[in-house]
Amino acid sequence: MQSLIVTGGAGFIGSNFVRLALERGAERIVVVDKLTYAGHRQSLEDVLDDTRVELVVSDIAEPDAMERLFAEVSPTGVFNFAAETHVDRSIDGPSAFVRTNVVGTFSLLEAARRLFPSLSTEDQAAFRFVHVSTDEVYGSLGDEGAFSEATPYAPNSPYSASKAGADHLVRAYHETYGLPALVTNCSNNYGPYQFPEKLIPLVLLNAAEGKDIPIYGDGGNVRDWLYVEDHCDGIWAVFERGLPGRNYNIGGNCEKTNLELVDALLASLEEALPASGNEALRSRGLESYLDLKTFVQDRPGHDRRYAIDPTRIREELGWSPKHRFDEAMSQTVRWYLANRAWCRSVQTDTYDRSRLGLEK
Repeated sequence: MQSLIVTGGAGFIGSNFVRLALERGAERIVVVDKLTYAGHRQSLEDVLDDTRVELVVSDIAEPDAMERLFAEVSPTGVFNFAAETHVDRSIDGPSAFVRTNVVGTFSLLEAARRLFPSLSTEDQAAFRFVHVSTDEVYGSLGDEGAFSEATPYAPNSPYSASKAGADHLVRAYHETYGLPALVTNCSNNYGPYQFPEKLIPLVLLNAAEGKDIPIYGDGGNVRDWLYVEDHCDGIWAVFERGLPGRNYNIGGNCEKTNLELVDALLASLEEALPASGNEALRSRGLESYLDLKTFVQDRPGHDRRYAIDPTRIREELGWSPKHRFDEAMSQTVRWYLANRAWCRSVQTDTYDRSRLGLEK
């Protein structure tokens, strides 16, 4: 039986990946999630009735719990999505990022290392540990060029530094212990089930409610945007066809400044929920969602530009994004508008969409 452990599977990318793995025929998926502010049962509500899915509420940084779980499940694949991910929160409180992202990854690697020798020869050949990371480990780009798998690491925030440390541990466990491990580094994701502290759902929900839209600095920071379903498809390709010991950059070939991104999002919102009929906007005497844009103090250490060169994953594994940005953005906007109950539920008593990351 193909048994998969998906850590952080009640979060944004993890919950989308669980759905993709079910579509791809996974026979058993054990979701491990601590259910912190960004991980929610509600994000898996439509799949928890599936007998192939089991949710285990646990902390990946607890080594004994992870060793017991790995021994019980005997997974064919491990997908590590569990992480503290919000740069602003890492500025305010970096210790949680070190515990989850570094210590937690170490705990999972140790559990996998102890399990691996007990597997049959056939299961050892099939086993993969896929660690899901970020392009932020590479630092900041100038006006030209893109991150490749050969780009030196140069993290600039506590978040990216903690992910860089985890990436190095994964590589070391492959080189030292022969663990069939791989690392993926992705660009900025968007899509359903993303916690509203991140730019796209934050802008969307604020605009729909007639609230100011905060834009850091001059709005000129550039990110490479990737629809979450394309990202999950890339991770599956790495699991099935990737070479252990390799890292694979997964990018969307979709660079946009934050201003361009916000304007595109608001254009999609205008189609789905015209400003002329938005009472919250009209009560402020405003006629356009664009009038809500507000420039605020920039984030400390804000990387100027990210862009990914996905040549390796395209040429070696045959992967490329399937979704056009404008279509995927429209789908994303309509999902959030149709799932206001989910948005309210996940924010209750945890986050009021106020500014984070100003601690210096």
